[in-house]
Amino acid sequence: MALTNAQYESIIREYEEKQTKSRHMSEARLHTIRTLHPEYAALEDAAASLSVSFTRRLIDGDKGAKQALTEALQTLRLKKEAFLLEKGYPADYLKPVHDCPDCRDTGYIGQKKCHCFERKIIDFLYRQSNLAGTLAQENFDTLSYDYFPEPSLSDYKKAVAVSKEFVSSFDQCYKNLLFMGTVGTGKTFLSNCIAKALIDTSHSVIYFSATELFDTFARYVFGKDKNALENFCNDLYHCDLVIVDDLGTELESSFVTSYFFSFLNERGQLGKSTLITTNLDLKELNHKYSDRICSRIIGNFEICLLTGPDIRIRKKT
Repeated sequence: MALTNAQYESIIREYEEKQTKSRHMSEARLHTIRTLHPEYAALEDAAASLSVSFTRRLIDGDKGAKQALTEALQTLRLKKEAFLLEKGYPADYLKPVHDCPDCRDTGYIGQKKCHCFERKIIDFLYRQSNLAGTLAQENFDTLSYDYFPEPSLSDYKKAVAVSKEFVSSFDQCYKNLLFMGTVGTGKTFLSNCIAKALIDTSHSVIYFSATELFDTFARYVFGKDKNALENFCNDLYHCDLVIVDDLGTELESSFVTSYFFSFLNERGQLGKSTLITTNLDLKELNHKYSDRICSRIIGNFEICLLTGPDIRIRKKT
């Protein structure tokens, strides 16, 4: 799973808090029963006495003691439930209350993560991605070819095939994608399709518009918040996929060029995939970001060209 130790520990703490809350609730309920109905304590004391007496029989080699103890405790359990029902309580009133009865709010069933733990990881990754709401609407299940005229339809279908292959081979090989094309040709939609497919298989994905990405870098650098910058870079460089949307819309500066190269270089050295969308062509990228950045993109990214009319306008009209 693509979680840092701190993120994993944060989820574990949630489970520990649930267990503590459940224990306190059970203790409070038991205290209420004992206070209002002191005779219930006799049933509890009987259970403790049974366990002690049968343990001695087991030690002495009584082979039938284990089965006899099981039957005696079962009889006593039924008496306790009947007592609670008689007093107007549910039969399971004193049992621990768990959000997940399968793992009893531990997060694990044996050595395997419970389904609820897997769900928490995916929910955490959605929140981290900055795409939680968008991906419910933009994914491979909602993808449509209805508004694409030829020849842009062929280009889009090729890009969809590349996107699905990128997802299916994500754990086997390191790749980067560049969706390049005019406004409204489906670049961001496809990047969101990829993001959802990967998050749903517990991969970490972080989305930034180019403007947001470089503004965040600038805020931490010029704010001289070294710890915040280190934490941000750690997440940015180590997550499974970073999506940089609308590259070229950010303000042009040497700062942007420098940090963009560092970003590409760090993720490349770590073998972490990057997906970039842009309205610029290769000539414009080279002019805006320098030869070495453009060379790195051409050499390390699979480029998908998306052309045609603005699909968003076609949908409205």
